[in-house]
Amino acid sequence: MTDHIDRKGLAPRFWEKKPLTKLNDKEWEALCDGCGKCCLNKLEDEETGEVALTCVSCRLLDDESCLCSNYEIRHQFVPECIVLRPDNIDEHAYWMPETCAYRLLWQGKPLYDWHPLISGDPETVHAAGVSMRGRTVPEFEVGEDDWEDYIIEEPT
Repeated sequence: MTDHIDRKGLAPRFWEKKPLTKLNDKEWEALCDGCGKCCLNKLEDEETGEVALTCVSCRLLDDESCLCSNYEIRHQFVPECIVLRPDNIDEHAYWMPETCAYRLLWQGKPLYDWHPLISGDPETVHAAGVSMRGRTVPEFEVGEDDWEDYIIEEPT
């Protein structure tokens, strides 16, 4: 499987030396572990704020690579797709996956050993069982009213 996230030429362990707000675009993008969990549809309880994860994926998620099939132009197809950035992570971190590098670093926690920036291999996220590879149902196959039937526990 080819990794579509460019991690070549980055300073070793840059994420430990720089705050999120000081990362350049390439460093920011390299933090993505390729798990695919942020591309799953979520249900948020309006009263409690609790977020439930479903296995119903965005129509652009490639279930095999766990990456967006049209990342650069995704907003043409999915206008509501959130572009996570250092200046908006405070408002979005609560719904990001528990294992997400962006969320972990925002919380002051270290990356997991299976993260491609540490392991050097984009397949380790899948081998560790934390990705959504082969576990999703495309959103065009499930009506939004039925998403509750597809709530899952986050693979961690």
